[in-house]
Amino acid sequence: MIYRTFGKTGWDVSVVGLGTWNLGNQWGEMSDAAARDVILAAIDSGMNLLDTAESYGIPNGTSELRIGATLTAAMRDKLFIVSKVGNWGKRTNAALPKTGADVIRACGHVCAGRLRTDRIDVMLCHEGNIEDPTIYVEGFDALVAEGFVRHYGISTNSLDVLRTFHDVSDGTCAVVELDYSLLNRDPEQGLLEYCAANDLGILVRGPLAKGVLSGRYDADSVFTDSVRAGWNRGESGRPGYEAMLARLAAVREALGSDADLVETALRFLTSHESNPVAIPGATRPSQAVSNAAAGAALLDAAEYQKLRAM
Repeated sequence: MIYRTFGKTGWDVSVVGLGTWNLGNQWGEMSDAAARDVILAAIDSGMNLLDTAESYGIPNGTSELRIGATLTAAMRDKLFIVSKVGNWGKRTNAALPKTGADVIRACGHVCAGRLRTDRIDVMLCHEGNIEDPTIYVEGFDALVAEGFVRHYGISTNSLDVLRTFHDVSDGTCAVVELDYSLLNRDPEQGLLEYCAANDLGILVRGPLAKGVLSGRYDADSVFTDSVRAGWNRGESGRPGYEAMLARLAAVREALGSDADLVETALRFLTSHESNPVAIPGATRPSQAVSNAAAGAALLDAAEYQKLRAM
């Protein structure tokens, strides 16, 4: 596994970490034991960053609870945990009113409780289109002062939103999480450049485009999980899914039949000059091990430039 400096945090972080949205039953039922096995496989394979959120899971918080139940004190001291607040209860008609910074503080305290930890390494605002992030910045600043959070930032795909958050925080913002993959190149249009210029640690969610870049799905696939059910025929997300399949065909043609699609997709991200960290999910230990193996090397310059030019 390659480790790299994670922006202004100064931490040495594995170039591939574990995204844990998959571990909370939203991508299909999973037992506590199965989630534990995935987490341990990821750690044993060299991943030292886990990404979660207060809202991940059915019920809300399941991902954090499973991480907290798995990690020992010795493990925790070797890991970096990222969590996110801002979406608690939205799926269950129980969203918290954002009436002030104390709501954000309370969410941070509860995240730490579910994770069974005395600190969260990075706390992110989980409202990617927020216009005024003041209450998040004030709440995060308080959590840092209290010792519950070490660094903070935002999960967003918008350069304007990131700029506003960074400015409101007076440059304290240290991390951004964004959607980026071989099928979604939008962050290359200024977002990654801004992150690099401001020494932000970059977490890449969706690095395998919700599984499309695994190569296992096609136009006849039927999705039974709550996350991708909208991709099925007749559903509102179907046109977007078909567009991804078309882009996937172009990627396959460029790579050739002998290429490992998942490995190449992850290495394409980690090879970018802004030094991103990819956080693919996994539903089986073998997936976590395979994803971690992709972090052992970057793409060679010729292959990387070929893909960048697509």
